[in-house]
Amino acid sequence: MVKITEVIRGSYAEKCGIHVGDSLISINGTRIRDVLDYRFYMCEKHLEVLVDREGEEISFKIKKGEYDDIGLDFETYLMDNKRTCCNKCVFCFIDQMPKGYRDTLYFKDDDSRLSFLMGNYVTLTNFTDADVDRIIKMHMSPINISVHTTDPELRVKMLNNKRAGDVLKYLDKFNEAGIKMNCQIVLCKGYNDGEHLTKTMHDLASMYPQVSSVSIVPCGITKYRDGLPHMELFTKEESAAVVRQVETFAQQCKDYYGEYIFLCADELYLEGGLNIPSGDYYGEYSQIENGVGMIASMKDEFDDAIIDAEYDGGNKTVSVATGALAYDFIKSLADQISNKFPSIKINVYKIENDFFGRTVTVAGLVTAVDMIKQLKGKELGETLYIPSVMLRSERDLFLCGTSIDELSKELGVDICITETDGYDFLDKILGGE
Repeated sequence: MVKITEVIRGSYAEKCGIHVGDSLISINGTRIRDVLDYRFYMCEKHLEVLVDREGEEISFKIKKGEYDDIGLDFETYLMDNKRTCCNKCVFCFIDQMPKGYRDTLYFKDDDSRLSFLMGNYVTLTNFTDADVDRIIKMHMSPINISVHTTDPELRVKMLNNKRAGDVLKYLDKFNEAGIKMNCQIVLCKGYNDGEHLTKTMHDLASMYPQVSSVSIVPCGITKYRDGLPHMELFTKEESAAVVRQVETFAQQCKDYYGEYIFLCADELYLEGGLNIPSGDYYGEYSQIENGVGMIASMKDEFDDAIIDAEYDGGNKTVSVATGALAYDFIKSLADQISNKFPSIKINVYKIENDFFGRTVTVAGLVTAVDMIKQLKGKELGETLYIPSVMLRSERDLFLCGTSIDELSKELGVDICITETDGYDFLDKILGGE
């Protein structure tokens, strides 16, 4: 049973007499376990809703439009507890976190419901046959899957889970059922690269069009790896070689299927000293949340926006903070703004990551602690612009636990949050809200 915490005023549920405090038992005879059951079985036009009210079971009949919500809310978003990860991956970033910060930073989810609803990636290791059957029955699509390798023994080794190889069979079941899959390969030097990567790409390509996109992302390595398996970063030459390997196979897929399917994260291009492909290469940007095509998208947006941009706000000085990896790109955008509008001076600051270690270069892992240390005394101007990826989803805290207000106070400057969007970046710099 799932406790009802809100009944929306004027909703079907209120009109039929369901109360806050009731517990939902079933819809049309099917027991409701979580949000997926609720959303799936609520879609019918005629519902019989069974609730528990102080130990008494009461049935309500509802006639409604197909797919209409009946107006209930519950104790948790999932109507259930999140499923935690049961792996001990050799590359797990959470295992490389310093101790002593907020509990949520150390929670590892591996939940198929969050994959469907929020785009989170799952490894399949805590799936049961019943879970897979339910996904197929409900046609939960797409589902995002962290594959890493299709070699069963190697997958067991990388995930440190004896089920990691066996559950690869679920990929075949999803493929046969027409479930769309977005896949991810976290590439680890000496583990799943080289010939292993080639095999994995071949295996996943054979499942096209159900496997519609696969991102190849290098593992992150912090300075907190005591007691963890040895791991090395790819060198500049090795990063470039990975990109060439993936692009060669992707071109074969493009020639055969009409889609590249396999796409490297921007990080691999930048670490390899290579130019990011044009926006057309990334199609619909299906893996942009994985850092794939983010720079190409932002560049295209910015180039389009600056053509007709206007500014009449007078002389001003502002600053932008970003990670080491994106510094050159962000600096190039700032230079274009200043060249077109000479009255705007933009100081772009590269923030080296001392919190996690300087092997971590992405902007999304920059902390306020490092910004305070590296920006104090610098010319920041009227406003300091930072990308939203530095903050948690509520847009209030950095990974180190510092708030936006605390950062602003420490540096003595107003803070403005920009999206990873060329239009928004330009608009904010020019003074838009």
